[in-house]
Amino acid sequence: METDRANLRLVSSGTPGAADALRGPEEVHCSPRLALERLNGVRLLSLDAHGRVLDWMNWQDAACLYARGAVAWTLGDPCLTIHGGTSRSSGEQSLLHLHPIVATTGHARARALNPTPALTNTALFARDAHLCLYCGDRFHRPKLTRDHVIPVSKGGRDIWENVVSACFHCNSRKGNRTPQQAHMPLLAVPYRPSWVEHLILSNRNILADQMAFLKSQLPKKHARALN
Repeated sequence: METDRANLRLVSSGTPGAADALRGPEEVHCSPRLALERLNGVRLLSLDAHGRVLDWMNWQDAACLYARGAVAWTLGDPCLTIHGGTSRSSGEQSLLHLHPIVATTGHARARALNPTPALTNTALFARDAHLCLYCGDRFHRPKLTRDHVIPVSKGGRDIWENVVSACFHCNSRKGNRTPQQAHMPLLAVPYRPSWVEHLILSNRNILADQMAFLKSQLPKKHARALN
């Protein structure tokens, strides 16, 4: 199975190294191996038939949904073209045109909607925009740590609401104390991101149609914060 990438407009997800604004449409003309590597970095947004956000999926999983007739509806212009096999009877090659947003048949169970995002350092640093929430400076991932606002030794839990990004210096200075005890006030209150916020923060290569749809699912104050 071969693939072509149509014109893709990428937007920043807020992760250092990603584009800060919309890029213009681009055509990919490169070796098959490099083209496949780039394609594997593209994620399509999966919804249920009601339009509720589920997760990111790769183009292979999306192609299976199209082939099985499990796509209820789509949004956005096709962004990927999949070249399949050649029909013996007609001699024509099959094509699948994949869209950036794909709603599948069926409906998600209530408990599957808006799950708690897994707390990983990557997700935490993305939530805090790679800032140390004590000194306010921005750092690359290797220079950030996970700090427990209330130390674990004092009953603090390893949950979203009790962790912040901190540089090595500030984490060491704070030590086994609370911010109040260390006289190091937090610059922001830690919070558990919603599932939609998590999807925005976790993908470096969000297409313009996908970003617009995801932001439409956020409260206005959250959408402004992600601009």
